[in-house]
Amino acid sequence: MSSTDRDVDHALAYPEPPASPLWHRHGAAARPLTPAEQKRNCELLVLAQRTPRPRSPRPTKTLAEAS
Repeated sequence: MSSTDRDVDHALAYPEPPASPLWHRHGAAARPLTPAEQKRNCELLVLAQRTPRPRSPRPTKTLAEAS
C-alpha cells in the first residue's frame, strides 16, 4: 500500500492555533453603561429593527428591451 492510499485527515494534522491575545481581557472589567447610554442603545435598536433596509434600484427596462 502506497502512502497516497492511506486515509489521512489533513484537517487534524496540526493543532489549532492559539486564540488572539486580543480576545482575552486582562485587568479591570468593562465600564458599565450609564442609564442614558442604555436608553440610547435601546432606542437605536428599536429604530434599526423597524426601518426597512433600502433596496438597490431596479432598472426601468427589462433585459429584452435594453438589448
